[in-house]
Amino acid sequence: MTLKALVASYLEPKYIARIRRAVPEIELIYRPDLIGAPRFQSDHTAPHERTPAQEAEWRDLLARADILFDFDHTHREDLPQLAPRLKWIQATSAGIGQFVKGYGYDRLGWIFTTSSGVHARPLAEFCLMAMLMFVKNYALMDQQKRSATWRRFHNSELRGKTVGIIGLGKIGRELAQVCKGFGMRVIGTRRDTSQTVEAVDKLYAPDQLAEVLPQVDFLALCTPHTPETDGLLDAHCIGLLRPTAVLINIARGAIVDQRAMTAALQAGKLAGAALDVTDPEPLPADDPLWRLPNVIISHHSASTADTENDKLTDLFIRNLRNYLAGAPLENQLDVEKLY
Repeated sequence: MTLKALVASYLEPKYIARIRRAVPEIELIYRPDLIGAPRFQSDHTAPHERTPAQEAEWRDLLARADILFDFDHTHREDLPQLAPRLKWIQATSAGIGQFVKGYGYDRLGWIFTTSSGVHARPLAEFCLMAMLMFVKNYALMDQQKRSATWRRFHNSELRGKTVGIIGLGKIGRELAQVCKGFGMRVIGTRRDTSQTVEAVDKLYAPDQLAEVLPQVDFLALCTPHTPETDGLLDAHCIGLLRPTAVLINIARGAIVDQRAMTAALQAGKLAGAALDVTDPEPLPADDPLWRLPNVIISHHSASTADTENDKLTDLFIRNLRNYLAGAPLENQLDVEKLY
């Protein structure tokens, strides 16, 4: 029986054609009329309302699917009942562990593969942008432009600054390479400190975070959200950072005590923050972070590059081939570790 793969979020027709050419053994089912139209390029969470007839058609497709490209966000709770043949989901996001656990999917025997690595470069470049904006005093530039004020000022440079990277997975390692290219000192944490990591000057174990924090000019959070990292950067840890330090969070908002971070930013005990993620999301309109001039907010969009679907397509093709061959899949989620 031919395996059926159902595409559950938008892909451009050229990528659908590429998958079909590359893996003709799989019946790829793509019905863009039954899924959300993208609000922006590489949008994989677009809302969609179906007519009763369309919903019946979609449920029929789910019932026949062996593989899903992306999660079906219109049927999070009842997906196990609607997709009894489902064996594997290829996600379009890297940080899916808490999502999988939260909906009980981890108990179903399904295989999950993440998009780990797909977003590494865009996220590393976002961190670099944030570091440059702070080191070059962009907030003052913007303020003076808005007020039509011409007043000279000084700035600094990244060379010689220390960046601490919490979590040296694919994103963290990409960021390390970028920072090293700018002459920065790079330190970071990872579980296994027995082997060196390219472009990283010194490795620390996760339980040595208190040694890392006082050293850094920039702290980049790149770690997965797991029970161990939930609330990792609490008020005590934030207090260990220098008043001149900048916090960059491209991980998950729940990793940081947001109230303590906001208080430190307001009191001048933390120089700035660049936040791709917050807790909660969306960030409420009355949250003080919106109004702080030393905060950059990127609306969980730092990873959403126009190159994303091209990379996701290639990853899915490789994994489809591996699946057919009975070979290990790339980026398979460990449902115990949640990454």
